[in-house]
Amino acid sequence: QVQLVESGGGLVQAGGSLRLSCAASGRTFRSHTMGWFRQAPGKEREFVATISPSGTSTYYADSVKGRFTISRDNAKSTVYLQMNSLKPEDTAVYYCAAINGWSSLISKNWDYWGQGTQVTVSS
Repeated sequence: QVQLVESGGGLVQAGGSLRLSCAASGRTFRSHTMGWFRQAPGKEREFVATISPSGTSTYYADSVKGRFTISRDNAKSTVYLQMNSLKPEDTAVYYCAAINGWSSLISKNWDYWGQGTQVTVSS
């Protein structure tokens, strides 16, 4: 069982930066692929980024590639999402997730979820 708690959301102007954190409980954090998803009002939850258990492999949605960076610190059982050059269309609730098997772009395939943190980007 993995419990996830996100933090770091807030209100930022377009062009600004935020860093989200996701703290995990449980001894199995380092064995899980981790990911970030987001959900804007009236829209489906969408994939943002994923990172392998070792942290050596990452993958991003085209919409955030070059602006967002996912990373992890297995010693601290924490995964991060550094968000730069933020745009109003990045406004959403951001969720941290963990999966037991291979990573997936489909949210329903993920096994564990945090409660989400709101990110609002003003124009």
